[in-house]
Amino acid sequence: MALGLKDKKAIVADVNKAAKAAQSVVIADSRGVTVGAMTELRKQAREAQVDMRVVRNTLARFAFADTPYENLSDQFVGPTLIAFSMDHPGAAARLFKEFGKTEKAFEVKAMGYAGEVIPAKDLDRLATLPTYDEAIAKLMATMKEASAGKLVRTLAALRNQKEEAA
Repeated sequence: MALGLKDKKAIVADVNKAAKAAQSVVIADSRGVTVGAMTELRKQAREAQVDMRVVRNTLARFAFADTPYENLSDQFVGPTLIAFSMDHPGAAARLFKEFGKTEKAFEVKAMGYAGEVIPAKDLDRLATLPTYDEAIAKLMATMKEASAGKLVRTLAALRNQKEEAA
């Protein structure tokens, strides 16, 4: 059934709103992936706060206009699956990377982050970004290590001072 102009405008507005709110965007081709596998991917996406859409390429080009990801418009060729990372910039990339390990037909086309187009070969660039909790844990470990090192140097200096006095 063909979409009317009103329906097309609603789709464009909805995708435009999602693109403006997203921290990053990943575009993939899901040809050859089974319906069961796609259903599982959608379930995982909901759990990871990733908004996935299948949109006609022409409508996607209109929807991405005036967004930080406008420069991805030339990637809308062939079947297109769009994933918007809402909470963490690496969430969609991480999800698609894991999914691509089991589904060989699944192919990431490109990604967008901070107004930059990232080619598919650099998927790890986004997929390996630490989550908020991981970043805080690394920061705390670094701070703990620095304070422990300072304590050791202080104790060594105190020991040397006492040895010199004796």
